[in-house]
Amino acid sequence: MARKIWIAPSLLSASFGKLNDEIQDVERAGCDCIHVDVMDGHFVPNLTIGPIVVKGIRGATKLPLDVHLMITNPVKYIPDFIKAGSDWITFHVEVQDQVSEGIALIKKAGKKAGLSLRPGTPIESLKPYLEDLDLILVMSVEPGFGGQSFMPDMMPKIGALRKMGFKNLISVDGGIDPVTAKQALVQGADILVAGSAIFAKPNRAEAIEAFRQTIGECVK
Repeated sequence: MARKIWIAPSLLSASFGKLNDEIQDVERAGCDCIHVDVMDGHFVPNLTIGPIVVKGIRGATKLPLDVHLMITNPVKYIPDFIKAGSDWITFHVEVQDQVSEGIALIKKAGKKAGLSLRPGTPIESLKPYLEDLDLILVMSVEPGFGGQSFMPDMMPKIGALRKMGFKNLISVDGGIDPVTAKQALVQGADILVAGSAIFAKPNRAEAIEAFRQTIGECVK
C-alpha cells in the first residue's frame, strides 16, 4: 500500500482579506490539511499572525491545522496555539534551550509535535529528539517570506533523516510545486507544503490535481 502524502496549502500565500473563502476553496479542492506560518519579526524578519487568527482559521475548517512557529520564544506561546485549535505544532530546533520543554508541552496536550530547521542547520541537531517527534519540517527556502526559489540541495536531508531511522512524518516547505515536489517525494517526504503553487492559481482544484499526478508518478 502506498504511503499517504499530504497536500498542505500554506496560508501565507492566501488572500487574508477573504481568508475564510480561501480556506474553504482549497478544502473543496481536495487538500489534506492547512499550513499556518507564524512569524514574530525576531526569529525571522517578518510578522504574520497570532493565536486569535488561528482560532478563526479553526472555525473555518475541520481539516488538521499544521502550525509552524517561526518564533524566538515558542514555550511561552505554545499553550495559546494549542487553545486556538492547532493540531500539529512545529517550532525550530535552533531555539535550543526550549526544545525539550516545547515538545513536552505539545505532547502533553495530545497534539503532534514537530521540529523544523533552517537550511544552514545540520540534521544532526535533530538527533537527540527523533524518538519524541511526530513531524520534521525541512525548509527548502530561508524561513520568513513566501515566494522564494526552491533549494534542491536541501532534499538529501529528507533521505538522511530516513537513514537515521526517523519513520514519522517529514514535511517540506519552500518553493514546492508539482515539479519540485518530485525531488522531495523520492527522498521520502510525506507532506508537501505549497503556497503560490496553489493560491496563485485561479483554479485550486486543478492545482491540487497537478500535485496528485506528481504523487502518483513518484509514490507506488
